[in-house]
Amino acid sequence: MSQAVIELLAKDLNPQGGVFCPSPKADMKIWNTHPKVYLDVARSGEAKCPYCGTVYRLKAGEHVHAGH
Repeated sequence: MSQAVIELLAKDLNPQGGVFCPSPKADMKIWNTHPKVYLDVARSGEAKCPYCGTVYRLKAGEHVHAGH
């Protein structure tokens, strides 16, 4: 399986600064899905799904204003 990279805008993240995979943005087919997993993108600017290897990355120039 090839590794997909999904570029995200700050507004694509949930209030905790993350996303769930599988994501509609990853265009996964229903038969090719896996259990829903939370990925913390805000911490380092990107996160890789442990199931499918999809990388969710903040687009260059995007800044997350987390409530920490």
